Amino acid sequence: MHIQRSDSVPAFASPHGEVVYELVGNKAGSIDGHSLAQIVLPPGKASRKHYHPVAEETFYVLSGRGRITVGEETRDIVAGDTVFIPAEAVHQVQNHTNGQANLVFLAVCVPAWTPDNSVYLD
Repeated sequence: MHIQRSDSVPAFASPHGEVVYELVGNKAGSIDGHSLAQIVLPPGKASRKHYHPVAEETFYVLSGRGRITVGEETRDIVAGDTVFIPAEAVHQVQNHTNGQANLVFLAVCVPAWTPDNSVYLD
C-alpha cells in the first residue's frame, strides 16, 4: 500500500515560484502508470509555459484563485474547478492575485510525469 501526505514528502521549489509535492509517481514510489502532485503557487507567481509530448494532465483546484491558459484559451479558476489538458497542449497556470492566498491544486498525469516529458517554451 502506498500512502503519502504532502507534509511528509520533499518539496521541489522551482525558481519561478511553484512548490511541487509529488505524492504518487515515478519519484514517489516508482509508479509509472500515473502521477499525482500537490502544487502550491503563491500570489504573483506562474508556471513556465510548457507542454507534455506524451502525458495528459488534469488539475483540480483545492483552494485559492488563479488563471490557466490552455492553447489559445484563458480562463479564471477557483476551488472546485477541474481542468483537463490533453497531451501536446501548451499550458500555463498562474496565481494572478495580489492577495496573500496561495493557489493550491492537484495535478494528475497519465502516464506518470517525468522531467523528460515537459517541454518549456520560455
